Amino acid sequence: MTIDKSALGFGAGDRAIFATDPWKSRGRLFVEGGSLTRSDFQRDRDRIVHTTAFRRLKHKTQVFIGPDGDHYRTRLTHTIEVAQIARALARALRLDEDLAEGVALVHDFGHTPFGHTGEDALHEVLAPYGGFDHNAQSLRIVTKLERRYADFDGLNLTWEALEGLVKHNGPLLTKNGQGTRGPVPQPILDYCEIHDLELSSFAGLEAQVAAIADDIAYNTHDIDDGLRSGYLTFEMLEEVPFLTGLMKEVRDRYPHLDDDRFTHEIMRRQITRMVEDVIAVAQERLKTIKPQSVEDVRAAPMTIATFSEEMAETDRQIKKLLFSRIYRHPDIMRIRAAAAQIVTDLFNAYMADPALMKSHYWVNHISGLNDGQKARHVGDYLAGMTDTYAERTHRALFDRTPDLR
Repeated sequence: MTIDKSALGFGAGDRAIFATDPWKSRGRLFVEGGSLTRSDFQRDRDRIVHTTAFRRLKHKTQVFIGPDGDHYRTRLTHTIEVAQIARALARALRLDEDLAEGVALVHDFGHTPFGHTGEDALHEVLAPYGGFDHNAQSLRIVTKLERRYADFDGLNLTWEALEGLVKHNGPLLTKNGQGTRGPVPQPILDYCEIHDLELSSFAGLEAQVAAIADDIAYNTHDIDDGLRSGYLTFEMLEEVPFLTGLMKEVRDRYPHLDDDRFTHEIMRRQITRMVEDVIAVAQERLKTIKPQSVEDVRAAPMTIATFSEEMAETDRQIKKLLFSRIYRHPDIMRIRAAAAQIVTDLFNAYMADPALMKSHYWVNHISGLNDGQKARHVGDYLAGMTDTYAERTHRALFDRTPDLR
């Protein structure tokens, strides 16, 4: 798969015909006046960056719990890396860079403390009340839980930003109304009752590049962090032929490189090859589909910004390596169990006595809520916690707190 360099948007000021036009946005749920200096998608991006939810990502786990070391990725540094890759892809394909960046910056807002471990634990305790989904929680945050503006709850993002947040991994419904990946989370269905995000279509290309940028970012930086931690070795990377080739390339050119520089040279090549692969695939699919508008992108029969078959196989091999060597390592599993216990204990404590959530805005209005409504508010409160706050709160409420080290 080769790239058509003449079609790249580097340095170009015009958007492609199939890009999302910020001056033709479908607008916001609550009508606002425009800005003299920024497009609506720039305003979305800026609102996202100024949220409490964005700042909290600093102390939320990516893979390694915060006390493991200062140099490991957090959910915030992961998000910034995703945004950088998404913006690069958007520029190459002549898309709206601000929308792509905004979707990338907001995509993990709904993640709980302790990464996917916290999400799994919260989903389990909320199972009787509809469960928990971090993507649906991201939507709740930007449409309801952020309380900053005088005229509305949430951020009042554009339709296109919300569409990208909800559908960046593809349609949630088939044309017949069936869930493409199981039942659609109720918070998403509830929101679509008042502001239809058209769950059976693809999102625009800006959201698609944000989604694949997420895969590129964590496939790369989880290897980097794994090598730093010692859970991965260079020998283990040879389980993936793609990585073996990159290591040979670096060794041939720099035979005496120290380990830190060697790792970085592998990682930068991995990102470059994956980005170039996505660009080449997108260009080929755009030539086939010939979209004349963003609506044609939404109606397309396939994802446009994605990996080639060869790179998709590499992606699967890397994920298999990361799961077997890091995510399911006995040390990590022990810490995961401890983190899950913290989330479960806090949920049960807050359900028994919601007044313990002294800082939550609805505590004084709890009378009259049924158990399902109460559980959802408890879930909101827990999902918003950072790792450090959850651990500190558990120590204040319980005689013993599981060791996360």
